[in-house]
Amino acid sequence: MKAMWNDVVIAESDNTVVVEGNHYFPITAIKPEYFTETQHTTTCGWKGLANYYSIQVNGQENPNAAWVYRTPLKAAENIKNHVAFWKGVKVSS
Repeated sequence: MKAMWNDVVIAESDNTVVVEGNHYFPITAIKPEYFTETQHTTTCGWKGLANYYSIQVNGQENPNAAWVYRTPLKAAENIKNHVAFWKGVKVSS
């Protein structure tokens, strides 16, 4: 699977986990030069606290377009330290 934004591959993995229609990439599969951690967080009732990243590619920024569960609740342990995307990031095989 590949995650692309602004015509650049920002993550790639043969080992994603699909939860609620989102492909979660192992954190080691993202290209860190495109990611900046933000202070934004959200909480899911069954997954726990999500931390967000903004994506910067070719001089453009996509704020809070990726998220990770570093310490998920027990029901979501399979996505611990996995990153998912939204806000126009295209994920495809």
